[in-house]
Amino acid sequence: MTITRDLAAFLTNAETSDLSDQSLDHGAMLIASTIASAAAGTDIRSAVIIRDLARERGGRADATVWFDAGPKLPVVSAARANALMSDAAASDDSDLRNITHMGTPLTAASLATAELTGANGAEVLTAIVLGYGAAGRIGASITPEFRKRGFHACVVAIFSSAVATGRLLKLDANQMTHAIALSATSIGGLIAAADTSISREYHAGLATMLGIEAAQAAQRGYTGEPEILEMPTGFCAIYGGTSGADIIENMGQDWDIVTDLAIKLAPGGHFYHAMAEAAGNAARIGDIAPDNIASITLSRPNTTELSGVLHPETLIDMAHSAAYFIAAGAVDRDFSWAHATPEKIADPVIHRVIDKIRVGAPPTENISAYRQGATVTIETIDGRSVTETVLAPNGAGYRGIDWVDINAKYHALAPTAMTGERVESSLSVIRNFKNLSNVSELTRTLS
Repeated sequence: MTITRDLAAFLTNAETSDLSDQSLDHGAMLIASTIASAAAGTDIRSAVIIRDLARERGGRADATVWFDAGPKLPVVSAARANALMSDAAASDDSDLRNITHMGTPLTAASLATAELTGANGAEVLTAIVLGYGAAGRIGASITPEFRKRGFHACVVAIFSSAVATGRLLKLDANQMTHAIALSATSIGGLIAAADTSISREYHAGLATMLGIEAAQAAQRGYTGEPEILEMPTGFCAIYGGTSGADIIENMGQDWDIVTDLAIKLAPGGHFYHAMAEAAGNAARIGDIAPDNIASITLSRPNTTELSGVLHPETLIDMAHSAAYFIAAGAVDRDFSWAHATPEKIADPVIHRVIDKIRVGAPPTENISAYRQGATVTIETIDGRSVTETVLAPNGAGYRGIDWVDINAKYHALAPTAMTGERVESSLSVIRNFKNLSNVSELTRTLS
């Protein structure tokens, strides 16, 4: 036996009844979050280009391209276009351990494949929970080393789309083994490109497309290297310098989509959300006006400098600018979808405060409790000091995710691409997703 075979056996034998109600509910929330983000990304240039290319190529009418009145496209083409739309808006989801947007390829692949197979809602949610768990476990085995070595998290996200597709195609354990093995050797991506360009969403499209293709090829009998995760020059060794043995430990005892999912309730990199929240809390509690800020100090485990562009000018810059998140939180005492608009990104008050931010010494106590968390201290001109800590970003399963917040996100973003009636009808279907007899009940509200 190999790690891949053990993992595949678990993934193909698990039943919906084995999963917790909370994990299935989080799966439905992830669908809502991904579609909302895709609506916001519909007209972003990168999404338009890939959608146009898919339309020009055409092919079998398998699956819906969201928010597009044209005919259906092959599963791979539709899912890639949909995932890229969602990732382009930088408003999707993030795994707390791996800083990986797994929900985007996972949801896009699951819904497209389900349209082809006629799967029901419970089957789709099961595929999503298991796909999230498989990718999360594999990612955790190479985190944080893969990032230090310069690789983008698409090398993790591909497993979510491959496993979910495999479940919906009803692969057996041997076929799932090879779907995972093929995924492990199918994708590369450099974080330097993703942090500074629209290569970021290109990666998401590839992770979706290549994961689906790995599952489809395995279904036809295509085989990979079953020992690829643990072999000396294999996936875990190359990306993380590990053996990967922890991937299959205690499988089924908890569900990653419950413990590690973080749904963005504001735009940009989730890694920075706690910074904005802590800064906003400090400014609000201290009733500190922007012109009374003398300095702002960030303290966070393993952080010695501000990451990203100091003074962002574009959505890409904003999404990865720690300074922008902190300053915007302090100035507006909040961080919301409005902070991704050109007007906010150019706000001169926020940019003046950015120049007052520094990084202090990392915390020395309770370090393990920080899950993408941050401590922010604001010093005022009149001599006051207010410190606030946020251990995990809002929207994290770690803190609890509420449908009230998901509804608010959907209502904030979905109208970008849908009328009010379709917003309400699609959200209603998602809220009842587990009971759908066919996933087309949702996808026809998105076309």
